[in-house]
Amino acid sequence: MLYTDAMRRIVVTIDGPAGAGKSTVAKQLARRLEYRLLDTGAIYRAVALLAQRKGVAWNDPAGCAAIARDLDISYQFIGDKNHVFIAGEDVSSAIRTPEVSQGASQVSAHPPVRAALLDIQRRVAQGGGLVVEGRDTGTVVFPTAEAKFFLTATPEERARRRVAELTATGAQVDYEQTLREIAERDERDASRDVAPMKPADDAVLVDSSTQTIEEVVENLARVVETRCAAL
Repeated sequence: MLYTDAMRRIVVTIDGPAGAGKSTVAKQLARRLEYRLLDTGAIYRAVALLAQRKGVAWNDPAGCAAIARDLDISYQFIGDKNHVFIAGEDVSSAIRTPEVSQGASQVSAHPPVRAALLDIQRRVAQGGGLVVEGRDTGTVVFPTAEAKFFLTATPEERARRRVAELTATGAQVDYEQTLREIAERDERDASRDVAPMKPADDAVLVDSSTQTIEEVVENLARVVETRCAAL
């Protein structure tokens, strides 16, 4: 693929439910395109983690919004992993626990929290050359992004992937419980009043259930290349 100045200013969004492979696909696509990577889900996870540490309830909109407004978050590729830092502390593992994942879903439903974090996300995107992953990046955060994707997979496949991911870290995880949690999170994310999870009208729908990560990344890269050529 030929990388041009036009390509580097594109914003690419990847939305979809938990376990669809967004994080892995976004990371590999960003590395392939030589773009920066913004994991919006990690931002909400960071707020949930800090709220937990400070004793702020996840169902407290004002308390969580206050944490969001003061959030000091940064990203850094270390090897092949996009590490997340809060005030200089590497919290990449701490924000990925099942408990914090559930907390992030609750925190992200609060309008004051989403408003507080919207400016942070848009500032990061200035100048383009960014792959963004989340649940509403193509519909709310970056509605004018040049390339949008909605990545999904069957609930069973997503649960299997989540179990494999957590098991690899040494965690003890139950498949049936994970499947129930995914269903609950899907329902909560899709039915919230503010920025519900849904494909943007102009998003390319990608079902990763029977595709390898490499195949998904290749397909997305081709779409990005086409969009860049049209600029």
